[in-house]
Amino acid sequence: MTLKQELVRTQEMEINFGPHHPSTHGVFRAVFTLDGEYITKCVNHLGYLHRGIEKLAESRTYTQFIPYNGRLDYVSGMLNESAYVQAVEELMGIADQIPERAQYIRVIMCELQRIASHLVFWASMALDMGGFTPWTYGFRERDTVLDLFEMAAGNRMMPNYMRIGGVAADLNEEFMPALRKFLDIMPKALEEYHGILTGNEIFQARTIGVAPLSAETALDYGISGPIARASGIDYDMRRDEPYGIYDRFKFNVPVRKNGDTFDRYMVRLDEMAESVKILEQAYRDIPEGPVMAKVPKVIKPPAGEVFYRIEHSKGHFGFHIVSDGSNKPYRLRIYSPCFTNVAIFEEMAKGLHLQDAVVAFASLDIILGEIDR
Repeated sequence: MTLKQELVRTQEMEINFGPHHPSTHGVFRAVFTLDGEYITKCVNHLGYLHRGIEKLAESRTYTQFIPYNGRLDYVSGMLNESAYVQAVEELMGIADQIPERAQYIRVIMCELQRIASHLVFWASMALDMGGFTPWTYGFRERDTVLDLFEMAAGNRMMPNYMRIGGVAADLNEEFMPALRKFLDIMPKALEEYHGILTGNEIFQARTIGVAPLSAETALDYGISGPIARASGIDYDMRRDEPYGIYDRFKFNVPVRKNGDTFDRYMVRLDEMAESVKILEQAYRDIPEGPVMAKVPKVIKPPAGEVFYRIEHSKGHFGFHIVSDGSNKPYRLRIYSPCFTNVAIFEEMAKGLHLQDAVVAFASLDIILGEIDR
């Protein structure tokens, strides 16, 4: 070994990334093996937020379990609830009996929730890189969305609004004018987001070409949603396997090719613009009428099983429910996109600088409440 090789040789060390670190977005922990500032190995450690929600479902009635869904991905409560109630409706064979107005309200709530979820991603990713100003901008519009949820459901983050057969209550007279105002301001807000962060040369230097993910690797890991579309996988359940009334809406599916941190960022911003398009159509076409189907007061699906999934803000989110004919699920399992997506971090982190791993992790947009369920 030469003197130069001896001088530059470093000793590998292990450090903890989390579980109590602001950039882990909860109680996630990864153990990095470092050679200098380069990561040579990454091992994920999950389970710090496990609450046994799947097992709790077996001792709750089908209706009683609805509020628990808001505690999964706690920035996407409406989407979680929508997936669950539609799974139960499919199990009961009443999916085609949901009133038209309730279907439109569900679409409105889900697309508002998709925007709110992506805003948390956008603001949090900027904050992880030291950008506090985008954090305040992102939560400005998210707060407006939560105001809309409060008008409809009475709650902001844990809505408990979806019901088996429809929704809990019709929209009050304040909701539609407030929605109209939000739709008017959101395109301008998106321009601001791009101006304050997307075009920033420091942001671009830290995201373009960082932690690229190929389409083949994404498929091998079962990655879905914005992360998969950023790698060139042109698939969105709302368009390709439409559920509810999504086949009535015209929108584009944002797809990128490089699969790097920047593309994962851009796909989500583009998706917010497409959600605004869907909301415009729902606002225009929503009919009058009831918001609940005639369902039994005690929900007892026939014995059988169902697996039902939707296009969540994080990817494919679904429920596998087994019924024994009683008023409680015999078994319930949650298909979580965050749990699937976080697995790629072990491979993604290898070879990155420590500071780049923080940004790459932020681009996965995970929520621990959905992983540790």
